[in-house]
Amino acid sequence: MPCSQNQPDDDELFIIEDEAVEARGTWKILIVDDDPDVHLATQHALEGTEMLGRLPEFLHAKSAAEAAAILRGDSEIAVILLDVVMETQDAGLELVDHIRNELGLKMPRIVLRTGHPGYAPELSAIRDYDINDYKTKSELTRNRLFTTVLAAIRAYDQLQRMEASRQGLEQIVRASGELLQNTGLPAFAAGVIRQLTAFIGLAPEALLCAQANLNPRILENTYVVLAAAGNYERFIGHRLDEVEDEGIVATIQSCLSQRRHLFTEKDLCFYFSLHSHKHFAVYLAAPEPRPEIDQHLLKVFCNNVSICADNIHLIGRLREAAYHDQLVDLPNRSACVQAIDRCYENSSQRDYCLALIDIDRFAEINNAFGHEYGDQLLKAVAQRLRRQLGTDCFIARLAADDFALLGREETLQPARLRALLSQPFQINGTTHSLSVTISLVRLRESGPDGCSVLKDASITRKLGRERGLNQDAIFSPLVSDQARERTQLLHRLQEAFERDQLFAVFQPQVDLKSGQVRGMESLVRWRDDSGELISPGRFVPLAEQSGLIVQLGDWMLRESLQSLAQLEQGGWAGLRISVNVSAVQFQLPDLVERVEAALAESRIPPQQLELEITESVALSNREQVEKTLTHLRALGVRIAIDDFGTGFSSLSYLYHLPLDRIKIDRAFILAMSEENEGRYLADLIVRLGHSLHLQLIAEGVETETQAARLRAIGCQEAQGFLFGRPMAFPELRRWLREKHPAGLPKE
Repeated sequence: MPCSQNQPDDDELFIIEDEAVEARGTWKILIVDDDPDVHLATQHALEGTEMLGRLPEFLHAKSAAEAAAILRGDSEIAVILLDVVMETQDAGLELVDHIRNELGLKMPRIVLRTGHPGYAPELSAIRDYDINDYKTKSELTRNRLFTTVLAAIRAYDQLQRMEASRQGLEQIVRASGELLQNTGLPAFAAGVIRQLTAFIGLAPEALLCAQANLNPRILENTYVVLAAAGNYERFIGHRLDEVEDEGIVATIQSCLSQRRHLFTEKDLCFYFSLHSHKHFAVYLAAPEPRPEIDQHLLKVFCNNVSICADNIHLIGRLREAAYHDQLVDLPNRSACVQAIDRCYENSSQRDYCLALIDIDRFAEINNAFGHEYGDQLLKAVAQRLRRQLGTDCFIARLAADDFALLGREETLQPARLRALLSQPFQINGTTHSLSVTISLVRLRESGPDGCSVLKDASITRKLGRERGLNQDAIFSPLVSDQARERTQLLHRLQEAFERDQLFAVFQPQVDLKSGQVRGMESLVRWRDDSGELISPGRFVPLAEQSGLIVQLGDWMLRESLQSLAQLEQGGWAGLRISVNVSAVQFQLPDLVERVEAALAESRIPPQQLELEITESVALSNREQVEKTLTHLRALGVRIAIDDFGTGFSSLSYLYHLPLDRIKIDRAFILAMSEENEGRYLADLIVRLGHSLHLQLIAEGVETETQAARLRAIGCQEAQGFLFGRPMAFPELRRWLREKHPAGLPKE
């Protein structure tokens, strides 16, 4: 949960010294979240803050199970700050159901928080199980968090006061919980009758529940009996005017037409208003007048019943949201897990397979053409899968561009699925062909439950992606072994970083005309305890997935600038250092501040630092990327696009983003010597760079022929084995001394 760092004055208004608060007890606040940082940030934001004369006392749970255990043992919790997505996609919503219906806790106020906007409809979540609020974590600044929690505590305090002043409210709350367990209006109406008889203490002899008939083919002002007890039970489902007691009929009709409760000495008739202008009335014969206090509580009860009646409808919608993807009208991940679990319970379906279909570079499609275009593409894929395979298998959308198919192996052969999706899609008048990665898991080789199968399918998909685009991957025990190896490698990488086993190497970048060195690119390397060099292609993706890339990136930036500072002190002034910035780093809100701090520490002018970003970063979030790059350029830092031409290029970003240099990928350099169309691509990229007034540098130059060709087409700089391999810093100094001694002081 981010805390605002730009509003110190407002935040200070909420801070009260401990001695200024009387010892009037505390408000217990239960924080339920699987992210430890959220616990720390929430406690830091609220600790020591007075709310209605008390200080907060924090309880912590990292899972729904821990929270349920705490709630079972503590009935004095005022507010529950609950993460929606924890150990499962709907763990938070299931915990809400557990709190309200199984633990029977009605007093604690619940504030749902989520890091996935749009996961559940906000209004449905608030109306559902008596939820105070529903917020995304990104919007809960310190001030808003205080306001939300204070409102929840105030509501909790009011409920406590009501319970203390009127013991009858305990029965009202308990009755409401039981009513929520009913599904369907007739069952709910029968529950209302049962609760009213228990509340008032009447025998169920003359009881009727009638609703206005909304069938347009039936005359207006006619009513049907939803539920009844005693002598009138036989009229359930009949028209109200068929009931033999005209007085009862008239009272119910009057109650419904006047839309209010009617209490007389002989009977009681309660009016209930539902959503969508629906309403119903409950009639009870009363042998004696009810005391005034009872009538007041009965009205409170009726208001609560009306809310519960709305929730009967809303619960169904929320459950549908929890197991259904509304965008593409397919079951979602939670429903898929349940479907796989059922296969393991059914012996005839244990030979089924799960296929994952992942659209290649869907994020780049979204960024290039817009999210509306991406949504239409997802709908088109879902429609085709449903039309072609709907009768043969279970189809679900797991998340973003991932579709899951569960069925027999012959139905889910990758070749068949690929052929099914090979026909281009028509999206907003545009023809769009898809490239997909397909992974297949046989249930008999995985398990023992749906979550395990999806985990294995996800691992298999990643292996397929590593081989490139448009790939198939089939799960096997070997895949599982490879996943374990990746996990072990990640642990080793974390230890290596802590033990300073990682080091930087530098590859020179030279001017193609003069041959003079202009700078160097810094690259990370890892040599393990045995002396073996671990390929960056193996450990850098792991660092990105684990978040270690943030620390690693900060270290590489400082190390690179410090090395350049040493060259400056040695007499080699004015060189440029190029440092790669990953997509994870670029999402950091304080990236500019981190770069500025590293520059200040090394005392290197910003103009000598060049940050390299990939096309995927440039296309990720146009507004945010442009803002960050503009701030970096304002410092004087240069920006280069790395591996240009290999990604899903949308050339418009080259016009809008503040860039300095295009880096031509080695694939185009290799193609220059081949007798095919690829040899012209480098020429096209150079012309594009010139037209946009951008500098160009080619990477992977290995031969003089390639260098000559690049000079001829106007490429200014190059790096590659022809000029120098990536070198550790001592070797780089020797290389500079041997190749370009003019730039170094005489010894």
